[in-house]
Amino acid sequence: MKAEIITIGDELLLGQVIDTNSSWLGQELNKLGIHVHYKSAISDKREAILDALSQASNRSSIVIITGGLGPTKDDITKFTMCEFFQTNLVLNQRVLDWVTEIFTKRNLPMIESNNQQAMLPANCELLWNRSGTAPGMWFYENDVAYVSMPGVPFEMKTIFEEEVIPMLKKTFSFPSIVHRTIQTCSIGESFLAKKIEDIENDLPPHIKLAYLPSVGSVRLRFSAYGENELELHDELNPIINKLYDRIGNYIYGEGNDSLQQVVGALLNSQSKTLATAESCTGGYIAHLITSVPGSSNYYLGSVIAYHNKIKMEQLNVPESLLIEHGAVSEACVIKMAEEVRLKTGADYAISSSGIAGPGGGSEAKPVGTVWIGFASESKSFGRIFNMGDNRERTILRTALMALDILRKELLED
Repeated sequence: MKAEIITIGDELLLGQVIDTNSSWLGQELNKLGIHVHYKSAISDKREAILDALSQASNRSSIVIITGGLGPTKDDITKFTMCEFFQTNLVLNQRVLDWVTEIFTKRNLPMIESNNQQAMLPANCELLWNRSGTAPGMWFYENDVAYVSMPGVPFEMKTIFEEEVIPMLKKTFSFPSIVHRTIQTCSIGESFLAKKIEDIENDLPPHIKLAYLPSVGSVRLRFSAYGENELELHDELNPIINKLYDRIGNYIYGEGNDSLQQVVGALLNSQSKTLATAESCTGGYIAHLITSVPGSSNYYLGSVIAYHNKIKMEQLNVPESLLIEHGAVSEACVIKMAEEVRLKTGADYAISSSGIAGPGGGSEAKPVGTVWIGFASESKSFGRIFNMGDNRERTILRTALMALDILRKELLED
């Protein structure tokens, strides 16, 4: 079953608005076993919309359109759909009553442009929008389903989940598809692929493996296609078990697990606390940790010691240590971690100090050189890394690596 997604709006083409709709729709369609083989962004022009619909009708069974359904003059999708499907607009009383009720509750007048929201193509099926004033539309012609929804993400998602999915399941028969996503970090994509090369080569034709790299991590997504969902799960389980046996040290979770969530859960389960001391990451480690709800149960706080003066005054790093070894050194990050642990009374501490760039590097310590420190009651250590020459990636990689070092220590304790 092939589908395509068409997003409408000059603001998308100009980069003024980021297209999150097609990404979300692609994931949701994939869950249904629907393969998205085309995705396009087009302008708010009649000719562009007609051309996109004409091409889609010849190559896809499902066409999902978002955008161009508002009350302003540049929202022409509804009118163009009428032209494509050779129909006219008619008043939908249910929508008119709904829009009127919304404006009445807000003490706003109903102007003509808002009345237009209730005018729909005569041959479409209404897709109810309980989150806004612009309804969605369903057309079915020549064995192709066309779905038109507003571009506002929360409205589009509501319509798709509550209206479109039931219509799709009623109209089409979909194969079963089972996904297992394994989250890994602290290893690059090519090294990971080499370690599991034989596992990948032995996969049957109906099970696919995709490598989904991002800064500091790689997701391994296994997708199994077939008729029986339970049988697909049974087939995937031994494959995943073999993966854990081979690269378990690099696996931190599955599905939508984040590294900070996993670390937080480990700290919670062990009733342990954490503090951080950051230099080159400038508080980003703390940001990741505190992005998890309930992190106050285990996270005590941080000292952001960006300047050497703060390292000395707040973390008792001796000036002599900085002169002899430098701020970007094993001795410095160990001292930072030990002192913030003592200062806060935390069970564990992690620290960072490095050269994020683009300047500040040397032959001995090039841009991207980072030291990460760890301290607990029983041990302290530092580890060196080269995170590359991109400042933003260095900060993110360092934060994730620090969390992964902590994760592994928590698993050992």
